[in-house]
Amino acid sequence: MTRRALILVEGHRGNGLRYVQAAQRLGLHPITLSADPTQYHYLASHRLEAIRVETEHIDALIQECSRLHATYGIAGITGFAGEDESVYATVGKLCQYFHLPGPHPASIERCCDKFTQRQLLADAGVPMPAYRVAADAMEVESCAAEIGLPVILKPALGSGSLGVRLCRDVGELAEHTTYLLGGKHVWRSSPRILVEEFAQGPHYVAYIMGKEVIGIVANEFGRPPHFVYRESTFPALLTDDEHKHMADVSLSCLRALGLGWGPTNIEFRWTKRGPFVIEVNPRLPGGSRMVELAYGVDLVTEHIKLVIGDESDLRRSHSHIVTWRSLLPDRDGILDWINGDSRAAAVPGVAEVKLHVKRQTPIIRKGDYRDSMGEVIAVSPSRARTEAILQRAVGLIDWKISPFPTLREQK
Repeated sequence: MTRRALILVEGHRGNGLRYVQAAQRLGLHPITLSADPTQYHYLASHRLEAIRVETEHIDALIQECSRLHATYGIAGITGFAGEDESVYATVGKLCQYFHLPGPHPASIERCCDKFTQRQLLADAGVPMPAYRVAADAMEVESCAAEIGLPVILKPALGSGSLGVRLCRDVGELAEHTTYLLGGKHVWRSSPRILVEEFAQGPHYVAYIMGKEVIGIVANEFGRPPHFVYRESTFPALLTDDEHKHMADVSLSCLRALGLGWGPTNIEFRWTKRGPFVIEVNPRLPGGSRMVELAYGVDLVTEHIKLVIGDESDLRRSHSHIVTWRSLLPDRDGILDWINGDSRAAAVPGVAEVKLHVKRQTPIIRKGDYRDSMGEVIAVSPSRARTEAILQRAVGLIDWKISPFPTLREQK
């Protein structure tokens, strides 16, 4: 019997291996297509099939998928946005070409352009921060003056908080504008900077599959001016009215953007004026493991079921509290050592401990998701108990970062 293949376009540090393993449990043969398969370490460590393809070119992907289809029979195609969200739009185009279930590519492309997304949400009356778009330093300064400091500067295209910064005064505004436009930030299209009002208040993310809000997570960030996730708790501690309000706004976002197939996550800030939509992302977030631990709903498996044309099952089997903590460095330098992860993993109630770095790794903080050196996840039936488990486990992990050697020391 011909094996049925699940094609994965690119990979993902957080969810990539989970997709592979879920596909295998469903009797599928996962094949990763990537411009550089070596960047996803789980592919080599688990001896998984991966093919080098220029994933930015739809024709190259169609050619490779056609070749694979003759050997395996393709059950479905999906992929990961990573730093380039256009990949997921490409996935939609591939699904259409091969007549497979998938997201609508035009809706994904509109959503991935943050300025276009803002315009569509504004037209639908969705509450959000004030915003402008700028193409040069003079326009950035003008937009910030119109909105009023502090403001958020972010690339109109991108993900993972790359290039996103809070600018609290004119000095920080000029500094980050220079960074974005001065050649240090990699633009995949003509530079366009979104200038946004800084909506202050607790940060939440709604997890959605299809048109159903599965749950809402509460997040905390590391030190400003960057927005690097430090800790997340699922489900968020909300009143029924607060949860309903964000769920209703979430569904308004889906309608405004033409979404509603597969996974979506929507970021909010709960301000003095209620929930403001910060961003709509047409993909599964890296924190979906928390949903599985809290509710027994494996969003990765349920997404794959949709991809191959089956029905998903989003019914909860239990209700626990899950907290996730990122291990963030407090300085740049050389990581001399990091240990304690095995002791932390042995603490009752710890569901997962991962380290993303090894000793002697250079640590250079970038102010985005790449800063994380690892993560710990704790789970229990109560909020207080989960927090206590997490604190105990994180306290067992330690590291040392030494300053980079000076030129004199190198000689």
